[in-house]
Amino acid sequence: MLLVFGGLPATGKTTVSRELATRLKATYLRIDTIEQALRQAGLAVGTTGYAIANAIAAENLKLSRTVVADCVNPVLPSRAGWRKTAAENSIHIVEIELICRDLAIHRRRAEDRVADISGHELPNWEEIVNHHYEPWDREHLVLDTADGSVDHLLERVEKYVRGRIG
Repeated sequence: MLLVFGGLPATGKTTVSRELATRLKATYLRIDTIEQALRQAGLAVGTTGYAIANAIAAENLKLSRTVVADCVNPVLPSRAGWRKTAAENSIHIVEIELICRDLAIHRRRAEDRVADISGHELPNWEEIVNHHYEPWDREHLVLDTADGSVDHLLERVEKYVRGRIG
C-alpha cells in the first residue's frame, strides 16, 4: 500500500505521517529530506525530489513494503506521479491531505517550529499562505489537525484505509 500525505507546511504532515510509518513499520519517504540532500549536493531541486521519491517508493512496493510519503504534494502533476507509481505496481494508494483550519494555530506552528533536517530553511508564515497549492481533483481523506490528537487523527486514517481496501 502507498499512503501519500499532502498539505501546506506546518499542518502536521511530518508528525502524523512519521507516527503512522512507525506504527505500520512502513518505509518512510520525506520529500524535504530528499530535496535538502539535492541542495547540499549543489543540484537543482524542481521536480527531482518527487521523481526520486517515486522511484524509491516503487522499489519498496516491489518488495511488498507499505510506503508512507510525506510531502506538500501541492500540484496535480505531483499527485498524478504518486498515482502512477501505485498503478504501475498494482497496489492501493491512499491519499491524505492535512489542513489546519484554525489559522492562529497554523501560524503559531509555523513560527514556533525548528528545522529537524540539517541546513533546511523552513518557510515563514507569509511564504506558507502564499504557497501555490492546487485543489485536489479526486476523493481523498482530509484531516484537520487543529481538532484532535495525533492518536485521533491516526484512528481516522486507519478507518479510512479499512474502508478503501477492505
